[in-house]
Amino acid sequence: MTLTDRQQAIVDFLREHIAAEGRPPTLAEIAQAFGFRQARSAQDHLQALAAKGVIGLVPGARGIRLLDDSGEPLATTGPASGIAGGTSAAGAVARASDLLLLPLLGRVAAGRPIDAQADYEGQLLLDRALFFPQPDYLLRVKGDSMVDDGIFDGDLIAVRRTPAAENNQIVVARIDGEVTVKRLKQGRGKLLLMPRNPAYAPIEVPKDADFAIEGLYCGLVRRG
Repeated sequence: MTLTDRQQAIVDFLREHIAAEGRPPTLAEIAQAFGFRQARSAQDHLQALAAKGVIGLVPGARGIRLLDDSGEPLATTGPASGIAGGTSAAGAVARASDLLLLPLLGRVAAGRPIDAQADYEGQLLLDRALFFPQPDYLLRVKGDSMVDDGIFDGDLIAVRRTPAAENNQIVVARIDGEVTVKRLKQGRGKLLLMPRNPAYAPIEVPKDADFAIEGLYCGLVRRG
């Protein structure tokens, strides 16, 4: 996979920062290191790297994960002075307790609601640190209505089973038998499922709809 000189420099910076600090940099730290005027510029570069399968992006101020050539997360730790137990960053290997075996159950719409394909597609062994809270299963995203939240067509999203969520959280919701991933917005007597792409309109949930929250979004895996 070919990276531009700038992209390779950013990857090198990520590796060095993680090795030195024991955690990924923030967007502001990347912007400062490369002279970007806005953190959004750093985000654009990270999304391009994620699209090439070099890194994974998960929610959080430091939600960057380096990936190996097969698209699996690299197990990385910080220097001995900054990590309990004093493990070295070089050649670190994830312990079994650091891994999650998650079933891939099918797909969920991120453009408009479609029937969720609940057939079992297999399992993936993933780094536990990629997700918060701890998920129960994976779904494959179809569509592009959540791109402004960094969720793209073909991504695998991790979901924690729960019937409840807070306002503005990303949820997997069922409406009249169809399933979609959107942001939940409640207020003024309305319940809305909000896309994160201006090309799509919000979905207003009718009061008589068969509606339920199936789960809470916990992070994603992007495979090259």
